[in-house]
Amino acid sequence: MGYSMENPNSLVLWEAQFGDFANCAQMIFDQFISCAEARWLRQTGHVVILPHGYDGVGPDHSSAHLERFLQMCDDNPFVIPEMEPQLCKQIQECNWQVVNVTTPANYFHVLRRQIHRDFRKPLIVMTPKNLLRHKDCKSNLCEFDDVEGHPDFDKQGTRFKRLIADPRNHKQVDVDINRLILCSGKVYHELDEERETSGRGDVAICRIEQLCPFP
Repeated sequence: MGYSMENPNSLVLWEAQFGDFANCAQMIFDQFISCAEARWLRQTGHVVILPHGYDGVGPDHSSAHLERFLQMCDDNPFVIPEMEPQLCKQIQECNWQVVNVTTPANYFHVLRRQIHRDFRKPLIVMTPKNLLRHKDCKSNLCEFDDVEGHPDFDKQGTRFKRLIADPRNHKQVDVDINRLILCSGKVYHELDEERETSGRGDVAICRIEQLCPFP
C-alpha cells in the first residue's frame, strides 16, 4: 500500500494465493485501505486481487468473503447518481471499488482504468480460479481496441463495463424474452451452459461486473 501512495502513477497489485488469505490483512483493510481518504486524507490506487468462487481446495481457500468488502462500502444504496460522463462522481464519492469480472477484456480495462484516471481509489478484484482455463472465458481482440470497422466490434465500447449485456442477439426483446436473470461472477457461464442445454431462448442473462459502487 505504501508503494501505491508514494507513486500514484504506478499500478501496485497484491494478489493472494487463496481468497481467505485476506484474513491475515484484515487490520490493513479496516484501518488503512477502506478509509484511507476519509481518515488519513490520502488517496491510493492499490489493487487487491482475491481468488473467489467456491472452487479449488476447500470452502475457505476458495472464498474471499466478498460480503465483508461489500459491508465496508460507503456507497449510498438509496441514491441513483447522474450517469453522464461530466456528472458521474459515483466512484469518487465511495471509499473503494469492488468488482467481479468475467472476461479478459474487462479485467484489462478495469486495471487500465486505475491508472488512466486523474484520481486514485482502491480496487478489490474477485477472480474465480476456474475461469483461468474456461473455454468460454475469452475476449476478441476488438474488445481491447476501438476499431469500429471490425465485424465483432463491441457495441458497449472498448472500456470497463460495469454491466455486460447478454451477448445473444435478441432481435425482438418484447417477444423473445420472458425472463431476465441478473448475476455476477463465474455463475454466468454455468447459467449460460444450462440455458444452452435446455434450449431456453426466451431467457436473457446479464452480468453485473461492478458491485461497488453499484452497478
